[in-house]
Amino acid sequence: MHLAYPAVLSALLFCAGLYGVLARRNAILVLMSVELMLNAVNLNLVAFDVWLSRAARETLHSGQALTLFTIAIAAAEIGIGLAIVLAVYRNRGTSDIDRLRDTAEGHDGETPAAEKAEATA
Repeated sequence: MHLAYPAVLSALLFCAGLYGVLARRNAILVLMSVELMLNAVNLNLVAFDVWLSRAARETLHSGQALTLFTIAIAAAEIGIGLAIVLAVYRNRGTSDIDRLRDTAEGHDGETPAAEKAEATA
């Protein structure tokens, strides 16, 4: 099998994940898109590892070892990310990223420093 087939598939998966990260508003769908991007990188790592091991006749398989490390990190990332999203959903009642971004500025659009100045005055 040629190297071009997994490389093109990996590029398509990465572009779909990038679109999901940039276009989605739901935090869970953004996390799923990040996972799709990581899987595209894993596919590239394994494909290039197989290609380089055939060319050099080495048996090190460092690309596959790095893929296992990436999968472990991705599993930890999605576990922590999902726990954070669920905690925010319980407190705020939504997982919409645009609404969550406004919580740092306050509900009226005022900055927290302006609210603190009003409270002391």
